[in-house]
Amino acid sequence: MIIDNFEINKNSPVFIIAELSANHNGSLETAIETIRAAKRAGADCIKLQTYTADTITIDSSKEDFLIKGTIWGGKNFYNLYQEAYTPWEWHEALFKVAAEEGLICFSSPFDKTAVDFLEELQTPAYKIASFEITDIPLIEYVASKQKPVIISTGIATEEDISLALDACYRMGNRDIALLKCTSSYPAPIEEANLIMVQDLANRFDVISGLSDHTLGSTAPVVATVFGGKIIEKHFIMDRSIGGPDASFSMNEEEFAQMVKSVREAEKAIGHIDYELTEKQAKGKDFSRSLYVVEDVKVGEVFTDKNVRSIRPGFGLHPKYYYSVLGQTATMDISRGSRLEEAMFIK
Repeated sequence: MIIDNFEINKNSPVFIIAELSANHNGSLETAIETIRAAKRAGADCIKLQTYTADTITIDSSKEDFLIKGTIWGGKNFYNLYQEAYTPWEWHEALFKVAAEEGLICFSSPFDKTAVDFLEELQTPAYKIASFEITDIPLIEYVASKQKPVIISTGIATEEDISLALDACYRMGNRDIALLKCTSSYPAPIEEANLIMVQDLANRFDVISGLSDHTLGSTAPVVATVFGGKIIEKHFIMDRSIGGPDASFSMNEEEFAQMVKSVREAEKAIGHIDYELTEKQAKGKDFSRSLYVVEDVKVGEVFTDKNVRSIRPGFGLHPKYYYSVLGQTATMDISRGSRLEEAMFIK
């Protein structure tokens, strides 16, 4: 998968996305400064959301449209999205600022008109939000643009995931990534279930990653260890400005620490190799080997009293210990000498 100038594969660095979401709090200036802060914090990409209250829901006072059981409880869908949306007239400026900062920029569309709008902006990729994974017509339309598609799986069953992938494949688009996501805001760490990052990649033969709503950096680091190649985290300049997503968003300092931790995790993972480095081989000096621990005269028998496996590691390998016991010394040997084959074999 190639998004703009960033190639994502099993050997590539993790692609780290800062999700702007509603964290502009209604200010274009804040949105622009947030993009610049994301660059300083080490993000590879800034992601927007492209919708209006009218493209994502309807204005209704019926019970179905009242939000319950989340941090947004008590609001209806329409009012929440009126507050949270990123004005479409800002998008061109935000894409431009991102490019100036050296950040990749793309968005999550929530209807076909948003897709058409993002195509005009030459978006390099698309993100399907967790709650849209069942919107097969939208996914087909997005996939038909033949650009990389990243799909969050926060509310998805295995069948939902298969249906979404099939929708992309029908459009001839196999440039797909799946992100493990827990659609809870914030998400409890015990519900992260990050082993799914590995399973998504193996089961569906795709790039996998994490769209994270937990607090802190633990989940992104663990996802990296499980082979995740995309990490998405909500980003805010300062939680004190408030907003619908502020409580589970990272500020610049926290995001920078997460990036550092992920990059260190990448280095720590390494690769499968049983050959020792020069430094590791030097460590053999501290391993065990066979030494003569009492003076031994020629013709004496080696016993567990005069031969021991001890540090350092310059003597005969301990695997020969029982073969040595009962053998006869071929020479005088002083205490502290490395045991060698010539000492008992003529």
